Amino acid sequence: MTILQSTSHSASFNLATEEYLFSQRTDDILFLYVNESCVVVGKNQDVLSEVDVDYCSAQNIPVYKRISGGGTVYHDTGNINYCFISNRIQGESPLKADFLQPIVKVLTELGIEVLIGKRQDLWLPGGYKISGTAAHVGKSRMLHHGTLLYDADLEKLEKSLSPIAVEKTTRAIASVPSPVLNIRNYLITKNLSAPTTEAFFEMFTLKLANMYNQASVTKLSTEEISLIEPVTVVV
Repeated sequence: MTILQSTSHSASFNLATEEYLFSQRTDDILFLYVNESCVVVGKNQDVLSEVDVDYCSAQNIPVYKRISGGGTVYHDTGNINYCFISNRIQGESPLKADFLQPIVKVLTELGIEVLIGKRQDLWLPGGYKISGTAAHVGKSRMLHHGTLLYDADLEKLEKSLSPIAVEKTTRAIASVPSPVLNIRNYLITKNLSAPTTEAFFEMFTLKLANMYNQASVTKLSTEEISLIEPVTVVV
């Protein structure tokens, strides 16, 4: 497993990097990144039914579409993103929740009790969602990626994902709203250490690297960066 960490906070670049790693490489990869404020919509969703585009425009929050299905999510620098990309194994379902086990193990080691939900999402005790996931499956490769709320702006999250009522596009798949909570707030209520997002991300990454017996994380090469074409803004 190659653990790759992005040096960019551009959602446009990081989403494009996921597509590049999926289509142009053949190794097993765990890609980690943090985006600036944005909204990311599933490929089968209708933007106007999922996003308050006027609010996002006023707040300079760009909206993108990704290659995977799943629901619409809000990202910012308090939100950590993980993406597992690997080759498919003949006879095994590509849509199992096994990919979440490393994330669960690391969070548990950091004092965070989590449960895997029926939609391959992660929940804190009390019924609060901290991570939603989505998948993209090809003939030979599969991609599973997810968000992890650590210290995100939950007010902006709620407002950006609360669209004005519009007529639904019949073939679009609607998101399923869930109560959310930042991991940092959970740690505070448990009287546990609640580090900054940067410090938490560093610990999170280091534990994942240790799990896969990696001495360090890697970065994209200059040549690879030149080959990645950032995705365009939808709204």
